[in-house]
Amino acid sequence: MQEACRKDVERAFGVLQSRFAIVKGPARFWRKDTLHDIMSACIIMHNMIVEDERDLDADIGNWREAPTPEVEMVIDETTRFREFLARHQQIKDKEAHFALRNALIEHLWEHYGNLGN
Repeated sequence: MQEACRKDVERAFGVLQSRFAIVKGPARFWRKDTLHDIMSACIIMHNMIVEDERDLDADIGNWREAPTPEVEMVIDETTRFREFLARHQQIKDKEAHFALRNALIEHLWEHYGNLGN
């Protein structure tokens, strides 16, 4: 009984991996609630796609899985972790934030600031 359930879960997960690259990639650095949201969204989208593609008159045996997407994977864990930290640090950079904000303000002022004149 347990083996049959395990096979069903593995098959369902394989279907999601073949359709959504985000499920196929590594997820070590994500929080559990984020993973839950991703998996829930993928399951919902999969069900919507299957329902949309379903031909009510077609034989069930004609269904086939989508081709596996090409995903470039970094094998070295240290390199992947360093890239993650660099992206995180880049997002949290306050100087870059203020520079981008000020440039946006200048751009908007130049573009739209004199509309009242």
